[in-house]
Amino acid sequence: MRNLQQNDETLRRAGRQLSACVRKLLTRLFFLLQILSAAVVPAAALAGHGVEDTVDNLAAERVKQLLDAGEKIIFIDLRPMKDFQKSRLPGARSIPVAELPKRFGEVPKTGRVVLYCDCRHAEVADRAIFLEYRGNRNIFVMPEGYAGWVNRGFPLDKAAR
Repeated sequence: MRNLQQNDETLRRAGRQLSACVRKLLTRLFFLLQILSAAVVPAAALAGHGVEDTVDNLAAERVKQLLDAGEKIIFIDLRPMKDFQKSRLPGARSIPVAELPKRFGEVPKTGRVVLYCDCRHAEVADRAIFLEYRGNRNIFVMPEGYAGWVNRGFPLDKAAR
C-alpha cells in the first residue's frame, strides 16, 4: 500500500512539473505569436491592396488648382538628378528616390509636400509611407507623376538648379 502511495505522489509531482513546463512553453509561444503577428498583420491588412491605397493622393489637376489659388506647394522630385536638371515642376526640390533614406530630414514637416517621379505609383507611395513613419504628416503623392503633369501642358521649370 505504501508503495502505491509513493508512486501516486511521484506521479502528482511529475504532473506539476510537467504543468509548469507546459505553462512556460505556452507563455513563450504566446509572446512569440504576438511578435510575429505584429510583423505580419500590417502585411495581411494590405493583402490585395497596394501601398498606394494607404497614402494621400493629390491629382495633378487639383495640384494645379491649388497653385493657381496661391497655395505654396513644396514639390519633391524623386527622379534621377539628370532628369531633374532638364526640367521639373515649379520650384521642385530634387531628392532622388535612392537618396531619400539618407536625406529624409530635408523634407519639410510643415506645408503641403507633394512627391512625384516617373516611376510606378506604388514606388512613390512607398516613399510617402517611409516619410510618414518618420513624422511627416503633410505628404501627398501625385499619382500621375511627372509625365502626367507634362501631358496636361502644366508649367515646368527648365533652368538648371
